[in-house]
Amino acid sequence: MRREYRDAEIIIRKAIKEVLPDKAVRTVLSKRKSLENVYVVSVGKAAWKMAHTCQEILGERIQKGIILTKYGHAEKPLDKFDIVEAGHPIPDNNSIDGTQKIINMVKALTEKDNIIFLLSGGGSSLFEKPIQGITLEDIQEVTQQCLKCGADIKEINTIRKRLSDVKGGKFAAYCAPAKVYAIVLSDILGDKLDMIASGPAYVDTSTCEDAFNIIRKYDLQLKENILSALNEETPRCVDNVETYLTGSVSEFCRAAAKYAKELGYRPYILSNTLDCEAKEAGRFIASIARTVIEKKDYGLKTPCAVIVGGETVVKVSGQGKGGRNQEIALSAADGIRNLENVVVFSISSDGTDGPTDAAGGIVNGKTAEELEALGIKCEDVLKNNDSYHALEKIGGLIKTGATGTNVNDIAVILCK
Repeated sequence: MRREYRDAEIIIRKAIKEVLPDKAVRTVLSKRKSLENVYVVSVGKAAWKMAHTCQEILGERIQKGIILTKYGHAEKPLDKFDIVEAGHPIPDNNSIDGTQKIINMVKALTEKDNIIFLLSGGGSSLFEKPIQGITLEDIQEVTQQCLKCGADIKEINTIRKRLSDVKGGKFAAYCAPAKVYAIVLSDILGDKLDMIASGPAYVDTSTCEDAFNIIRKYDLQLKENILSALNEETPRCVDNVETYLTGSVSEFCRAAAKYAKELGYRPYILSNTLDCEAKEAGRFIASIARTVIEKKDYGLKTPCAVIVGGETVVKVSGQGKGGRNQEIALSAADGIRNLENVVVFSISSDGTDGPTDAAGGIVNGKTAEELEALGIKCEDVLKNNDSYHALEKIGGLIKTGATGTNVNDIAVILCK
């Protein structure tokens, strides 16, 4: 099985490299080299890498820049850039302070100035200024409830936009009359621009009614001041921004398929829109592996690599530590029990799966048995949402470190 684990490592490393934002930033900015009086705002998990590429291209044209990214995601200081690291997935005081720094910079600009706005996933937590009547603690509480109940990212962002003074197109108003060129790295299924990082420079398509439907759906218990704030609609006009969308989970899937093929596997991209609960995704993926190995039908011939992209959710009911990709892997482990020549791995493209230092997990047909020999049952671990510690005990964690990109997740089945 060591060969398959080595293959998995190669696919992961090369596929992530293929979806780094450098190429996209270069493509867009190479057509804008004549821009003068440039100010750069880079927000999200990929903020440092996007800003670094911007600096390489525009150089002395940059007057000033600010990077606002997740803790541990900034590689080194950049000339002319201030770097602020802040909380994710829950905003913290650094989120507020970094956002205010950005606002102070852009609100002083004129129609003669140009703003390069580099945006990637994670921005909803990192880029935050509560509206009047709402506190940071309010937003933290709302975010915690949404994450625990299993709401998806579009639902969470629909609510967060209305509590923020920079989301839902509101940041674009701070930038006016300066022109904004937004380069957006997608981490949202369907690439909805108003949902990526909660759309700070794009017209919001969601409504107050949508927000209240989500509250009812998950029975969220929110304070009166929050409910009152959710009655305010977001701007319906943004006219000082040009937006360029780049990167997606589709590219990530294609990259994984490309490198799996180089290693001798027949690649099959099954879906790039997986958005169910993580445990269910793991069971589904295991059933595909079992079909390939035991039934050898449906056109899936070994050796093959079956690839599924998307972003699942975790409904938190326990007190453990883990992330959605680790739960997928552990759930799949039970389903591929005793299957030979099968490996399943699931990873987050940004290198951080949930509130952990792992990108995801990797399992095979012996994983469940190995855990049981240690007195650990997959079912119990999943109930306690403690996939990290279980996988750690049997060498099943994948650790890449912060990757510099963020285009959702992939899960891959390698069958020999």
